[in-house]
Amino acid sequence: SSFDVAVVGAGIVGLAAARELIQRHPSLAFAVLEKEQEPAHHQSGHNSGVIHSGIYYTPGSLKAKLCVEGAALCYKYCDQKGIPYKQCGKLIVAVEHEEIPRLKALYERGLQNNVPGLKLIGAKEIQEKEPFCRGVMALDSPYTGIVDYQQVAQSYARDFQEAGGTILTDFEVTSMEMAKESSPECEDGLKYPVIVRNKK
Repeated sequence: SSFDVAVVGAGIVGLAAARELIQRHPSLAFAVLEKEQEPAHHQSGHNSGVIHSGIYYTPGSLKAKLCVEGAALCYKYCDQKGIPYKQCGKLIVAVEHEEIPRLKALYERGLQNNVPGLKLIGAKEIQEKEPFCRGVMALDSPYTGIVDYQQVAQSYARDFQEAGGTILTDFEVTSMEMAKESSPECEDGLKYPVIVRNKK
């Protein structure tokens, strides 16, 4: 088969990339190649499932910007697709007084990153939120959540296929090489056609 664009790997990153590309370039033929018999078989389906709020990254960095924006987009996508999630929040707890300055520094960093809803709480509020937790102060991040990213990845796969994309499973890429008839540039700005081979 011949495709304009082939994405190798049907994990959540590959599927998200393929979904975005086919939405931007609907006239091209897209494929996702996956060596397993189903998408999201490895890390995408075996992780903590946390929707991070963006507290930890350096203010002004691309990671900080994308984490905060990505969390909002993740919640929005799950709402649109009916994917269950839990916006359970998170407590970052100082158990010793010596840890309070670091906790406050994290709070300031989160504010600079525009993480919504952050606040510092005392021992009594910690107990109210989590009776089995003990601490002198905590950073309350209500925007943190959890989701089954395998479900999210599978939804990306459906979006991709509904837009006309092809997912080839049990297709392990074993080699790539430049096609002999390659021209300097193809239509739509794509360069140098590539032959992809699998073990079959």
